[in-house]
Amino acid sequence: VQLQASGGGLVQAGGSLRLSCAASGTIASIGNMGWYRQAPGKEREWVAAISSGGSTNYRDSVKGRFDISRDDAKGTVYLQINSLKPEDTAVYLCSATVRRTWGSRPLEVWGQGTQVTVSS
Repeated sequence: VQLQASGGGLVQAGGSLRLSCAASGTIASIGNMGWYRQAPGKEREWVAAISSGGSTNYRDSVKGRFDISRDDAKGTVYLQINSLKPEDTAVYLCSATVRRTWGSRPLEVWGQGTQVTVSS
């Protein structure tokens, strides 16, 4: 199972981006999906999560600006990021909990990340 993230780029402060993360491989079901980010010299931090039922959660600093969603038919999680700030600059990584077959143990899978750079 692999996760492929895309959609990052260089934007000016106040701009927007839409990140995507698509799962591929042998997958029976996908549970929670989420986004994390890691800025240079800083630890990885959780950004947002969405459950299999569609419930969402966000870290306080992105509430009202970021929107996480998922398309289970495509095995994809999205992160719409608006009103970008320079402090949002980071590599954004996606994760998902997947079951490769029905009844198998859930596995946590990580994508490779996509760079978001916000200029002031």
